[in-house]
Amino acid sequence: MELQSLIDHCLAKKAAKQEFPFDDSTMVLKVAGKIFALINLNAPYSINLKCEPEYALALRERYEAVTPGYHMNKKHWNTIELESDVSDKLLLELVDHSYEQVVRRLPKAEYKKLR
Repeated sequence: MELQSLIDHCLAKKAAKQEFPFDDSTMVLKVAGKIFALINLNAPYSINLKCEPEYALALRERYEAVTPGYHMNKKHWNTIELESDVSDKLLLELVDHSYEQVVRRLPKAEYKKLR
């Protein structure tokens, strides 16, 4: 997947914001102040996404490019290399899954605004 297409998909999410709190090469994407994705902007490109724990394990077993989240809680986060054995379609679905994982845990008032 092209890096800019991935970024555009993330930013198209309702109330998504980008920040660079760590360095110029790590884009952090948030909704309601909570991280749902981190994108490494240096080659080799990768993205960290939140994931339901059992699904995270299943993805790691099936795809070589999916590993426990780099610098993240390994139970809830995966790192996915772009241009790998993960299809573009699945990658976008995983971004959506990560966003939903974050949104559904927001306080009720925030959650309602995003629905």
